[in-house]
Amino acid sequence: MPLKPLVTAGVENLLNTFLYRSPALKSARTRLQSKVLRVDLKGFSTPLVLVFSERQVDVLGAWEGEADCTVITHASVLPKLRDRQQLTTLIRSGELEVQGDIQVVQNFVALADLAEFDPAELLAPYTGDIVAEGVSKVLRGGVKFLRHGIQRQQRYVAEAITEEWRMAPGPLEVAWFAEETAAVERTVESLARRLEKLEAK
Repeated sequence: MPLKPLVTAGVENLLNTFLYRSPALKSARTRLQSKVLRVDLKGFSTPLVLVFSERQVDVLGAWEGEADCTVITHASVLPKLRDRQQLTTLIRSGELEVQGDIQVVQNFVALADLAEFDPAELLAPYTGDIVAEGVSKVLRGGVKFLRHGIQRQQRYVAEAITEEWRMAPGPLEVAWFAEETAAVERTVESLARRLEKLEAK
């Protein structure tokens, strides 16, 4: 299925927002200047071609010239490229195939890893800075709340299991209980026999 111009424009806007806005990332961006990275996504007939310049990255659906580096992968693998430590693992596992200058994809992943992902930057043009920052805080708080909730549940389960383990009888107690039960059973049988004898008389 072909990638629509709307998708390439959205990807371009996202990449420029996070990779080209911060002056702190300038040296990392310089390594990619005038490089072309082609991303072939399995299941899509149109590639994503990233053309890096000094001021921005252009995302195109077609490119006549040769790409410096071509990456072949599934769309689901792309989010993992934000962590540069995963790059080698992805290549070794076959999830990511790299053709051409591997340095280009390494520099791109390093740049993406350095970039701060802040939802407020994406929302600001549509909602204004104050609302965007508020939503961003709520999102960050929500993630923190969920993480805290999960940790609390894990702690509760661990404590419950430990408590159950402590309350569970030991092997000697189980043996004693079995013996006592057998003794009671014998006594009941003995009483039942006596009653039968008495009734017979």
